[in-house]
Amino acid sequence: MAKFKPGQSGNPEGRPKGRPDKRTQWRKELEPKGSALVAKAVELALSGDAQALRLCLERLTPAYKPQAEQVSFDLNGETLTEQAQSVLEAVATGQLDPITGKSLIDAIGSLVKVQEVDDIQRRLDALEAKGDQ
Repeated sequence: MAKFKPGQSGNPEGRPKGRPDKRTQWRKELEPKGSALVAKAVELALSGDAQALRLCLERLTPAYKPQAEQVSFDLNGETLTEQAQSVLEAVATGQLDPITGKSLIDAIGSLVKVQEVDDIQRRLDALEAKGDQ
């Protein structure tokens, strides 16, 4: 297997640049007929077509996204693991609702991943600097 080289495509035989994909072509063909298509969908919805009605309603009303109220609690701990434990304790004692707790735990997990990438980059930079000597 060939080693990755920055700036080079992993698929040099892929789709040529500038060549539109099928979806782009279809959009261009449908765009001039957009108003008529919307009018037809509305007409079908009003005449009882359940699928057309569902399509129209989905476009009119966005999906419901629950909004948690703002909360305040002490985030304890030196490490991210301890801080995540602090969030779990806040959920367990009723200071935080479970949805907010999950969101905070997910955010801590994302932060861990970012820190891991930073750490790998520092190590790589150190190895490259050592190799240049």
